[in-house]
Amino acid sequence: MQVDHHDLHSEFPEFADAIIALKAGNALFSRQFASYNRLTGKVEDLEEHDMPVADFTLEDMKKQRVKLKDQLYHMLLAFRAGQQSVG
Repeated sequence: MQVDHHDLHSEFPEFADAIIALKAGNALFSRQFASYNRLTGKVEDLEEHDMPVADFTLEDMKKQRVKLKDQLYHMLLAFRAGQQSVG
């Protein structure tokens, strides 16, 4: 089964520098980034190996991933806005 990869760097390549900076300097971002990566790995592993799992469970995991991705995206936007107002 073809699996789409959803790592944050692939999802938001335009934020590569901000991701690196926030991972190093923002504990909340770093924790959420790690959670997002763990969850993404689990989802991709289940899909790639066509492992038996209830549809509800997989969909719930995907919803959690989208929520984390949205939170991370807003943190990236705020970081970028803060940088632009300084520079």
